[in-house]
Amino acid sequence: MVYASGASPPTHIFNFRSRHADECLNHLYDSFDTLPELVASQLDPAYDVSLSMGVLTVHVGSAVGTYVINKQSPNRQIWLSSPVSGPKRYDRVEDGQWVYKHDGKTLHDLLTAEFRDIYGNENIKFT
Repeated sequence: MVYASGASPPTHIFNFRSRHADECLNHLYDSFDTLPELVASQLDPAYDVSLSMGVLTVHVGSAVGTYVINKQSPNRQIWLSSPVSGPKRYDRVEDGQWVYKHDGKTLHDLLTAEFRDIYGNENIKFT
């Protein structure tokens, strides 16, 4: 939907997208929280996951670093800071996926690829 120059979408659309960002972050939190079950023998003792006020932080360990995934309500985006691939901004598209418009990849596909590489485990899948 297109709005007049400088106009914002109606509040109900903003709240709808914000809710979807929260749902995505909560789902990712659950996935990261259960990841140790798949990679227990390779897990760094410093591995830690937290979600607070729209910011998901995943400290993988000193060898990899920390992922930060957060909701950017004013832009209706999810931002990722990856110690592997760097910063990216994701927009929600019509099919409900969060997509980085510069390469067309979804947030979940990128996380799947990076964590499979980190742990050498093809069973890791973020959906």
